[in-house]
Amino acid sequence: MRLLKAFLADNTGATAIEYGLIAALIGGAIVSALGIFSGKLQEIFNVVGNNMTVN
Repeated sequence: MRLLKAFLADNTGATAIEYGLIAALIGGAIVSALGIFSGKLQEIFNVVGNNMTVN
């Protein structure tokens, strides 16, 4: 019974789960931001590529 109480009182695993959730949220935000700005970034690279000359 004492072992079960000690196991239920242990909170170290909760911290790891919280850090994992935070990392997942940050990763999702980065993927979303890249999805939003990828079209504009592609346009910029196309403009730069079209205006370059080969010597």
